[in-house]
Amino acid sequence: MVVASSLVSPLCTWLVATCLSSSSESKDLGKNSSYFQCQKKLRRRNLVAFSSKSGGFSTLMEFCRIEPCEEYCSSHALFGVGAFADLGSKNRRPKQLSRARGSDEEKAVAPTETRRPKSKKRRVVVTGLGVVSPLGHNVDEFYGNLLQGISGVTQIESFDTTQFPTRIAGEIKNFSADGFISKKIAKRADKYMLYLLVAGKKALTDGKITCDVMKELDKGKCGIVIGSALGGMKVFGDSVEALNVSHKKMNPFCVPFATTNMGSAVLAMELGWMGPTYAISAACATSNICILNAAKHIIQGETDVMLCGGSDSAIIPIGIGGFSACGILSRGNDDPKKASRPWDMQGDGLVIGEGAGVLLLEELEHAKQRGAAIYAEFLGGSFAFDPYHTTDPQARGKSCVRCIETALADSRVDRADINYINAHAASIPAFDLAEYQSITHLFGQNSELRMNSTKSMIGHLLGAAGAVEAIATIKAIETGWIHPNINLEHPKQGVDSSVLVGHEKERLDVKVAVSNSFGFGGHSSSILFAPYYRD
Repeated sequence: MVVASSLVSPLCTWLVATCLSSSSESKDLGKNSSYFQCQKKLRRRNLVAFSSKSGGFSTLMEFCRIEPCEEYCSSHALFGVGAFADLGSKNRRPKQLSRARGSDEEKAVAPTETRRPKSKKRRVVVTGLGVVSPLGHNVDEFYGNLLQGISGVTQIESFDTTQFPTRIAGEIKNFSADGFISKKIAKRADKYMLYLLVAGKKALTDGKITCDVMKELDKGKCGIVIGSALGGMKVFGDSVEALNVSHKKMNPFCVPFATTNMGSAVLAMELGWMGPTYAISAACATSNICILNAAKHIIQGETDVMLCGGSDSAIIPIGIGGFSACGILSRGNDDPKKASRPWDMQGDGLVIGEGAGVLLLEELEHAKQRGAAIYAEFLGGSFAFDPYHTTDPQARGKSCVRCIETALADSRVDRADINYINAHAASIPAFDLAEYQSITHLFGQNSELRMNSTKSMIGHLLGAAGAVEAIATIKAIETGWIHPNINLEHPKQGVDSSVLVGHEKERLDVKVAVSNSFGFGGHSSSILFAPYYRD
């Protein structure tokens, strides 16, 4: 059963419901009142405000009418004119009727036990990838930089860091949402949402979901599960500062745009998708659990297409200050590119990163029917909880062992088939060692096993980490190359470096890959991918 671990506030729920319900009052949804017409903007309706003196709520409700970016609509086939104009019943598949009820006599003679016919498990494949990262905003550029061992960790430039003990991060320097997001949203939204929207649309474009394909989709069976560990921290923080002056100075969008669910919601509104749409927040395991839940929606037949992943942006004063207070950040300010050092004796803490990763998942037959190119197959996974400590792992990675074993069982994969692991390995000594010990306990007899850490080059992207690392894992399957571990110069005692990838990329015919994510609070998740083989 799918579990969503983030709750939407009643206010945000009311706001979105109000926006959606106001659209249903139109007599003609098919042509004149769709949110997604690209030929002209919708006329604003006169909404009744709660106060005759203040138009706060009416302004906010009016803004909730999400309009796609006109520049993107005109320049990308996916969001071409009229792509989402027809959201009426003619685009929906006929509802499946339930099995006809028998007569009373038939019920009387019916056997007391019925056997359900065995149904073939629906397979899930990856058909599109989208990324916004410190190493590039194009998937090929991102993975190419990883293969070259390039570090995206630099001095923080977005604010003055002189008062902080840590002044480095995997900060995104050159990001533009132009052509992807309307100026209205770009002006007000937190960066985590901007990253999410751009990565989500890039995943659709990469998956060849064109204007014509979009018209044929059953939008009731298309959903979005993209989470965030921290949500709109800057939007909320700026509003707290404004509140110190007066509540009248607060951003009217601070509540909805600070919540973790609103990124998925806004993207779904722009696409007109009506399937399961929500966000999960589970610390650094957020993305993996979102991917796993999205896949389960497809496997259970609830959806055919899902966008999933994670996004976070915490490189702001309160973010760096908060993590510094925890005492877990690296202080390698003098040489930023060597600061993130998983499994190395000189590692002194993690490096914060920012960005977003989004995967386009599809049911196999649905993908084949539209002729989609398939990157890899999602085999399964698990999410688990370790009731041990807020920030420390159990000795020798006991919870990690349980998580991976559950993932293998769910995927029906033998340990011997695993030959590549993209580790969580965040450059926190205790966590890195515990994960390594769990891996060697489970796969120590596998001489082909190779393991690396993407975080050695981009830092820890928090709730986005799992999705970005899943993309790296999928690209390894596609290209046959796995990226190096940089900064691994003096392996910690007890770490056998022969299992770890060295300073150069390596060739590997990936059979089955595991991507791990573990987070504060005891959240953990492992997901498995493999090359797609035709039946």
